[in-house]
Amino acid sequence: MLLSALRRPRVLLWTAAGAVALAFLIALEIAARHYGLPGPIANQAREVLFAPKSGPLLYASMALMMVVLTWRQRAVAAAAAVGIDLVFFLVRWIVGADMMFGNGALWVILGYGAIALTRRTGQERVLLLKGVGLGLLLVAGRKTGDTWLLITSKTRPTVLDQYVATADHALGNPSWLAGRIVEATGPVGAHVLDWVYIQLAVAAVAVSLYQLRNVATERRFPGHYLVRTFLVIGLLGPAIYMIFPVVGPIFTYGTGAFGTGGQQWALADLWPHTPPPLGTPHAIPFDEITPRNCMPSLHTAWATAIFIHSRKGPRLLRYAGTFWLIATLGATLGFGYHYGADIVAGVVFAFTIDAALRALDRGWDRSGILLVVHGTVVFTLMLVSYRYLPVQMADHPWIFGPLLVLAMISVIHGYVRTTRLWEPKTAPAQQPEPQPEMA
Repeated sequence: MLLSALRRPRVLLWTAAGAVALAFLIALEIAARHYGLPGPIANQAREVLFAPKSGPLLYASMALMMVVLTWRQRAVAAAAAVGIDLVFFLVRWIVGADMMFGNGALWVILGYGAIALTRRTGQERVLLLKGVGLGLLLVAGRKTGDTWLLITSKTRPTVLDQYVATADHALGNPSWLAGRIVEATGPVGAHVLDWVYIQLAVAAVAVSLYQLRNVATERRFPGHYLVRTFLVIGLLGPAIYMIFPVVGPIFTYGTGAFGTGGQQWALADLWPHTPPPLGTPHAIPFDEITPRNCMPSLHTAWATAIFIHSRKGPRLLRYAGTFWLIATLGATLGFGYHYGADIVAGVVFAFTIDAALRALDRGWDRSGILLVVHGTVVFTLMLVSYRYLPVQMADHPWIFGPLLVLAMISVIHGYVRTTRLWEPKTAPAQQPEPQPEMA
């Protein structure tokens, strides 16, 4: 029976994907150990007993897992998670350990994985394992991202910030403008933006829960939903970091995030009041701590994906998706984490990846291939321009600035136009033909 199941193309695809993912996690674990730090597997295993890094993320992951459960099972799972966390809280309070919740949620996810393997059979087992895998994927994605960032800081001793900062003159140095605006709003505005920036994954789960609301009754997952786009963005983005390492204006031209980290490596204390001077850009050395995680802006890409997938939801969800995108843009620029060029590239990155996943789900055709190729070409040309034409871009802002924005808009327009054509057409209801009157 197992052999016949493995012959199915979809089963083979998922088996291969799982094997690749496991090999990737093991490779990252080995790479992290090479630098004397635990990798994603060790960090996740540690959170079974010790204080998690993000309790809200673990509960959001449990919420994703629960889409395959009945309402009664969801209530039992939530109560069990809270009860376990209360016990952990009491023990940590007694011994004086770090206080954080989330262990209960992880225990519940792992517990349902054990139930699926030992107490379920057939389609019910498969569905429950998919739910458990979905919850663990979100957590593993966060741990994988942390390890990726560590590797970028250790393996890329120089950064290309001067190139991006020079090219950013074509867009009017938006990070400097946004930084002054956030500074003017005082602590209230900064705290709101910081909360939005940190809890991006929780917002993604809220949209995903709406998209997956019928999984328990229909006994299957939809073909395309936000979590897939979210995870692929997080997987591919750090690979671009390795090609185009950038740390951001707050580190290169400021005092470092929250006044710490990277300030001794800064070229000058200019952000956010004095735009960087023009000159001949070159790669500059930087520390081995600060992640090279700017190009493209993955926070912008993730927020863009949330915005895209919230469009099919109710009005409140659409408003929330719009707010999260605007607030994330304000935070990424206003805190000095990104240049404007990073933002533009991040938007193109998100639309291209979501287009590729939609095309994969419906079956590749000419329209899907052209859409993905267009986004890939635009994204590549942006990075090449930032690296090899920054001085020309800064010298001719009225040409290159609109060109960058128009290139981004062309990808958005192509996505909207093509995906609308992919939507299933609803035929109008046929009206009954009038019956002839009897003489």
